[in-house]
Amino acid sequence: MAPADRLSRATRAALASITDALPAGEPRPGQVAMAEAVAAAIADERHLVVQAGTGTGKTFAYLVPAVLSGRKVVVTTATKALQDQLADKDLPFLGEHLDRPVEWAVLKGRSNYVCLQRIRELASEDQLALDVGPRPPREELAALVAWAAATESGDRAELDREPSVRAWSAVSVGPRECPGAGHCPKGDECFAERARRAAAAADVVVVNTHLYGLHLATGGAVLPEHDVLVVDEAHQLEDTVAATAGLEITGGRFVALARSVGAIIDDREMVDGLDELGDRWKSALVEERGRRLRGRLDGDAAVVRDLARNRMDLVMAALRGVAEDGPGDVGARKQRAMKAATGLVDDLDAVAEVRPGEVAWVEGPPENPVLRVAPVDVAELLRESLWSTTTAVLTSATLPATLPERVGLPDAGFTVVDVGSPFDYEHQALLYCSAHLPDPRSATFDDRVHDELEALIEAAGGRTMALFTSYRALHAAVEALRPRLDVEILAQDDLPKAALVARFTAEPEACLFATMGFWQGVDVPGETLSLVTIDRLPFPRPDDPLLQARRERARADAFRVVDLPRAATLLAQGAGRLIRGATDRGVVAVFDPRMATNASYRWDIVNALPPMRRTRQRAEAEAFLRDLRD
Repeated sequence: MAPADRLSRATRAALASITDALPAGEPRPGQVAMAEAVAAAIADERHLVVQAGTGTGKTFAYLVPAVLSGRKVVVTTATKALQDQLADKDLPFLGEHLDRPVEWAVLKGRSNYVCLQRIRELASEDQLALDVGPRPPREELAALVAWAAATESGDRAELDREPSVRAWSAVSVGPRECPGAGHCPKGDECFAERARRAAAAADVVVVNTHLYGLHLATGGAVLPEHDVLVVDEAHQLEDTVAATAGLEITGGRFVALARSVGAIIDDREMVDGLDELGDRWKSALVEERGRRLRGRLDGDAAVVRDLARNRMDLVMAALRGVAEDGPGDVGARKQRAMKAATGLVDDLDAVAEVRPGEVAWVEGPPENPVLRVAPVDVAELLRESLWSTTTAVLTSATLPATLPERVGLPDAGFTVVDVGSPFDYEHQALLYCSAHLPDPRSATFDDRVHDELEALIEAAGGRTMALFTSYRALHAAVEALRPRLDVEILAQDDLPKAALVARFTAEPEACLFATMGFWQGVDVPGETLSLVTIDRLPFPRPDDPLLQARRERARADAFRVVDLPRAATLLAQGAGRLIRGATDRGVVAVFDPRMATNASYRWDIVNALPPMRRTRQRAEAEAFLRDLRD
């Protein structure tokens, strides 16, 4: 029997056993089809792109054949919720019900773990006395030091409350600073290194997609060697890899380096010079926010960059002169400062001129502007560092048809499968488009949307997740509708995300108004949610610098290659918040009339959505919602 057939047979048997062990478990044909496709891909070492609709059970569909294959597997996730589900629920369940042991580990970025060397230094250093940057609260630092002495993992996720940025930065190090275990006095006890050792010994390693992007950008230096990669929520892969393969320079990098240098070099002028660069860099960038930079860096930013480059030469020379065997922890501090300084020098050199194939721009709030540089196209990077060495499974509930080309999958080197969804969308859901509304650019559009929302929410009796494409539209809707509705409206900024979703789930008659962060990764099954509304088709901003560059590369095909697939995928993700279980029913309402009237792309949009029954009549949507309450 061929290896693919053996793995497929073992996968089917294991899935049947797991299904029997699940509460109210029942066979899912789509899950079996996906699992068999994954088994064949692993056995044949051929990449797989698989669209698996909500309810398919795709997690077990890729985990079971991956584990049974005996290969080393890395699973990347786009959300912390899915990462936690894998580590705390799905993998332990597999460990109990497969007829073979399963070893798994979760690996996070280095800055997620407390640094024992930094804790050690806090006990003796006088850094807090330096007049460099904002000082962390001493009480908070003391609490973190006490926690570091008791924690088993050192993972900040264990903390009862989220620490302030200042305090956590004082007890942790990022990849730009850490010199590695071999150059650190606490290397043998390091929590991050302990997590890496656990990952090296595990059968399955769970990471987020950002960390995997760093792994690729650093030539494979972050994760252990592995045979199989599963990318969940793969529609985000292109943008995540672009972000991690690029660089960013903020004023905070100069301030952080000033503190590191000031801890080992008694040169106030040098330390103050670095600290001053932080403020000057912010001032140089603040007026450039939203601007795409072309060619050589110019204006005040170029002046500060040149000044910084000259000062960094002096800093590097001074650091090299520090004795490795100096008193206390000078050696470890030197290594950390050298790593940070070297990285900053490299990035300052890289931003002097925008190179072909890259795009540079300034973004961020006025108090913390950032200069970013990213590759326009990640296909070549992925071809060289991933597709040629590792068998990959790319999966999501919604995948654009252009994804394989955008991420550089080799021609004829991959298989595409769509296993559908087990839900009966035609009977469970109704898609309503407000075709009678004015163009979204009209001055009256917002008011008309508020009228639509009011009528539909009243018909639904609350139970609504209203999704918006901008904060401006969100705030306008909250302000307009809170006085007009008897049900409670929970706005995105009212509570932290997890607490907001928990409260919305617990109060069936409440409504949740939110923006892009809630379009995906939010799971609210049951009667709490019977109406999802979307204010506009989520086309990307025309002034997004990275997408501008991609449009220029695509030329006449820009809209269909860049904008339309993104809008269709994101719309499908937002609409997917509605039906999360076999008994869920409700309405997806899109207030943008272009979905019903634009002949050039309306079917691209509609066909990306689940196959719901469709209407342009609000009365029909209201009747459907009222029937759900009876």
